[in-house]
Amino acid sequence: MTGNSDRMVSETNLRLAKVPAVTLGFWIIKIAATTLGETGGDTVTMTMNLGYLVGTAIFFSLLVMMVALQIAARKFHPFLYWATIVASTTCGTTLADFADRSLGIGYLGGSLLLLACVLLSLAIWHWSEGTVSVQTVSTARVEAFYWITITFSQTLGTALGDWAADAGLGYAGGALVFLAALAVVAALYFRTSVSHVLLFWAAFILTRPLGATVGDFFDKPLAQGGLNFSRPLASAVIAVFIVTCIRILPQRPGAHSAVST
Repeated sequence: MTGNSDRMVSETNLRLAKVPAVTLGFWIIKIAATTLGETGGDTVTMTMNLGYLVGTAIFFSLLVMMVALQIAARKFHPFLYWATIVASTTCGTTLADFADRSLGIGYLGGSLLLLACVLLSLAIWHWSEGTVSVQTVSTARVEAFYWITITFSQTLGTALGDWAADAGLGYAGGALVFLAALAVVAALYFRTSVSHVLLFWAAFILTRPLGATVGDFFDKPLAQGGLNFSRPLASAVIAVFIVTCIRILPQRPGAHSAVST
């Protein structure tokens, strides 16, 4: 009987351990992935001149495929997980640009629309499961909520980054603003009793506009405050950096438990 129980616990842990522990390494790779999402998305829509709608269709199809593979996986695979994150952030880039520019609702309108999508996704997730903690990603349904929320948050972050840069802060100024906001979130995490689940999602959203402004800083013309790097070259360099980080930085499954907020 004990042997059967041990096997059941082992199988449960294997099934649950499919997202990484939230460590400093996680945030480093996350910011790099969001930067790649910006340069990679712009490479397809602007450099290749395919447009926002076609770019969104391409990256959305890729995202659906990667999420399906991630959900079907029996355990945490670092490269699969981060490839799915990159797919979500590139899809978020093109989707945000489509909402902001092609739909004509502007950065403010796009940001408000996407914020509503993030909040609705979190609300439905919480209503269904009683929590939105990433430590409880334990079933295909919760994984679906997880990836839907992540994609909306990546899209919102893109819109916020573009809005900040367009509002006069520039790309470097926008990056500093979002770095400062992340520093506040970190201070709240370590020095207050504010919900860690709430702070995780705040940080997750804020790292996206940070990556967006850094990505734009790399590839925008000098006259617009950028470094005028080639988008494909910038994307390749960032991709190599991400792969190197995955290989070097500790990658382990998160410790999952029934956490409520």
